[in-house]
Amino acid sequence: MPSLTLRPATENDVDTLLELMNDFNRSESITWDPVNTVQALGRLLREPALGQVVILEEGAAVRGYAVLTYGYDLEFAGRDAYLTEFYLRPEARGRGLGKWLLARVEALARETGVEALHLMVRPENEPAVALYRSAGFEEPPRMFLTKRLPGVR
Repeated sequence: MPSLTLRPATENDVDTLLELMNDFNRSESITWDPVNTVQALGRLLREPALGQVVILEEGAAVRGYAVLTYGYDLEFAGRDAYLTEFYLRPEARGRGLGKWLLARVEALARETGVEALHLMVRPENEPAVALYRSAGFEEPPRMFLTKRLPGVR
């Protein structure tokens, strides 16, 4: 098996990331606006205080990516982070690459002082749920809710 590498994404990776993000959002049935994503992704890539985007490569082939964004929560005594996107191309699945990538993303989070790592997963995505549970993720005691705030941009 070619060697695995994880590298920070740069603005030169935007086209590749948009392709991967399109696949990710389609597979998760998430409404996705690439125009707004380009702007938000560009800001994330330019402002490391917001988080980081990493690309998984196997040899010269891009196999997936992950997006980690930072927050702050008194419940966790400081910085927390959301693993907002975690995606492997279909041909990369079932070979342990997800476990490898998740461990490295967790290590990156620890290196930046993250006290708690959050993510969301569809319950019917059984392989992903199994991966996250095997890595120590568990359901929080409270329900996660979201409200979009229109007009912020």
